[in-house]
Formats: sequence, C-alpha cells, structure tokens
Amino acid sequence: MGARPAPVRPAGEAVRSRPQDDMKIEYEPIGVIHSPFQTTEGMPIQPSGATGVQGTIELLPRFSQGLKDLDGFSHIILIYHFHRSTGYSLLVIPFLDSVERGVFATRAPKRPNSIGLSVVRLVRVDGSTLHVENIDVLDATPLLDIKPYVPEFDQHLGGRIGWLEHARARARETRADDRFK
Repeated sequence: MGARPAPVRPAGEAVRSRPQDDMKIEYEPIGVIHSPFQTTEGMPIQPSGATGVQGTIELLPRFSQGLKDLDGFSHIILIYHFHRSTGYSLLVIPFLDSVERGVFATRAPKRPNSIGLSVVRLVRVDGSTLHVENIDVLDATPLLDIKPYVPEFDQHLGGRIGWLEHARARARETRADDRFK
C-alpha cells in the first residue's frame, strides 16, 4: 500500500495558487439594516458596547423564504457592507489603541474589502423583518448575509487575541470618532 500518485494536470492548464489581480467579485445586498445611528461619530464600536440598542433588518421579499427556522436561534451573525467607508489603509490606529496596527489585526472599517460583521441578539422574526438587539451598525447599511450564531462552532475558548488582550475591556464604553472617514 503505497502513496497514491498525484493527479496529472493536462498540459497548459494553469495552476491557480494565488488570487488573480483582475478577479472581480460582486455581491448583491439581501436587505438593509436599520439602527438609531445616523452618523458614525459616537456610535458603539462593537456589539458589546451596544447592549440593549434595538434595530431591525428588512430583508428583500425575494429572500424572505430563507428566514425559515432562523427564529430558533438566539443570536445571528450579520455580514454587511461598510457603505460609507471609502478607500482603505493597511496601517491604522484602531479605536481601542494609540499604536498603529495592520488593518487585518483590527476591526477598522477602512479595509480593502469594506465588509463588516456583528453578532446580535435575535428578538423575533416578523415576516421579512428581523428585530434585533445589541446592534452596532450604521443605519441604512446594506446587508450581505445572515448566519446563525452557534457557540460550539463560533466560540473558541482560550483563543489568543493579540494586542486586544489589554484593550478589550474598553470596547463597552469606547465610541467611534471620525478617524476612518
């Protein structure tokens, strides 16, 4: 019982081991997130700082069938587009620090792909409208996807959190300013 030989690739077939510079990916919003936050200044920077803040999510009617069984979950993951973020910086000073960090080691909104995520409490599903709490998202934010939050899948006890180890406690009271405009 020896090792299997590697599959033979037809001559001339390219090996795609790196992203293509000319590759374009398009997403279509499935709905819109509504919150009390009309501007970024002063809003919570994480859901932990938005305890009790209520919002709604209006799903486009053609996607409402996809909400079947979602009401059985206490929390959901919202994946959305930072629609007021323009451009990006690879080095940023995050809200919870005064030291410049790589953008991928932060949750800063000015990213190469302006995608955000938040875990919120699902209060109820009412037709194609979701009522949520602990929302830290700007009003009228385009929603890209919803996933159920499952602690056994999504929580990693004992995980390392890098530079945030000493800053995470401040997330509850820290509010956004205009540094990422």
